[in-house]
Amino acid sequence: MKLVIIKYNAGNVQSVMFALERIGINAIVTEDIGEITSADKVIFPGVGEASTAMNYLKERNLDEVIKKLTQPVLGVCLGMQLMCAYSEENDTPCLGIFEERVKKFVPTQKEEIDGIDDLNFKVPQLGWNSIYNLRSPLMTNVKEDSYCYFVHSYYASLGEHTIATTDYIQPFSSALHKDNFYGVQFHAEKSAEAGEQILKNFCLMPQP
Repeated sequence: MKLVIIKYNAGNVQSVMFALERIGINAIVTEDIGEITSADKVIFPGVGEASTAMNYLKERNLDEVIKKLTQPVLGVCLGMQLMCAYSEENDTPCLGIFEERVKKFVPTQKEEIDGIDDLNFKVPQLGWNSIYNLRSPLMTNVKEDSYCYFVHSYYASLGEHTIATTDYIQPFSSALHKDNFYGVQFHAEKSAEAGEQILKNFCLMPQP
């Protein structure tokens, strides 16, 4: 199997590579269009800022390449957000693979209600949180309410492509799926047993 990790200016490539190596998968890291289009599976990772990343992709025509891929594609963190229709981060039109929109978390203030302190949610969300309402083959053998590792200030809204939900300030899409495209908001490569199972599931996806 030829698995390609897309190399661009916002990719968290090394940690993804190490996670794949732990499950016995060797990956090619490249921005070469021929290598990407000929891959059996493609991972589109990302950390950083949406508009800068989208500009980089557009300058190299990678935005059009990604949208036209027919093999299984997995976006991770910013990679998933860039696969959505739009991001509030610097008013950025994105790839439009998923119709869901990406919004910024609004931190809550700590309030006392009936003598009980409400939770004080800070932005970014940083750390472990659970995923639930799991659907799609990507989540095979992943337990409901498994904990995954999140680092993000923006989130994808719930929609028809949501295949996992997480609560932080409000419910949001922690994973998306449409056709051959999959996305996870959490860092699967840092999410222990659940993340490893998700990466295995992706690597076992049949070709369309």
